[in-house]
Amino acid sequence: MGSVFLPHLRTGWHVDQAIVTETARLVVIRFGRDWDKQCMIMDEMLYSIAEKVKNFAAIYLCDIDEVPDFNDMYELQDPMTVMFFYRNKHMMCDFGTGDNNKMNFLVDDKQELIDIIECIFRGARKNKGLVISPYDYNHRRVSEGGRAVV
Repeated sequence: MGSVFLPHLRTGWHVDQAIVTETARLVVIRFGRDWDKQCMIMDEMLYSIAEKVKNFAAIYLCDIDEVPDFNDMYELQDPMTVMFFYRNKHMMCDFGTGDNNKMNFLVDDKQELIDIIECIFRGARKNKGLVISPYDYNHRRVSEGGRAVV
């Protein structure tokens, strides 16, 4: 149900505008397919925290089939990917998974997700391009089916 309430970016121009025009908050974009189970779960999590993080983060959804413009540029092969941007700059976060460019696994705890977004926002305000996640996910890996496995 979260995908119904969160704003969708329907074209590449809309994605660019969301990233470029937001100057005060972190832009969080979930790339994936709206019908995918992982995306549905992450959309619910993002929707459940949207009100709590609205002062420092803007959350958007982007269907990679509807808007394929960024699939190659951001290497969006996973079923679900969350990326972060601040003042038109891609923010990287070290989750301990080896991929600092994006979060391609589910976070199933609301406070944990809020902490991650807040940590990236604080680092971005200090002009850091790479921040260290407050949680270590090195025990997670992505299986062949794209699902995170413990």
